Amino acid sequence: MPREVTDAEGITWSCIQAYAGLSQTAENQEAAKVNEDKDTYRVVCTPSGGAQSVRLELQGDWESSYSDDQLLQEIAKQRQAES
Repeated sequence: MPREVTDAEGITWSCIQAYAGLSQTAENQEAAKVNEDKDTYRVVCTPSGGAQSVRLELQGDWESSYSDDQLLQEIAKQRQAES
């Protein structure tokens, strides 16, 4: 299930773990992992406006452990890195 956050510019970001839309097989779960030892996963955040989607690497329980502000900071950091 996607998690939505809205930034100061009014852009709503919909974030979901990569491969989440596929069946919940062990293979798809493994494909989403970046680093098993560090428990990090690929997350894709898609904007409501004209901004470009960003790909993040977040801790395994990002959906519940990251505050909205932390998630927005990660999005902003990745957007800066890509520009």
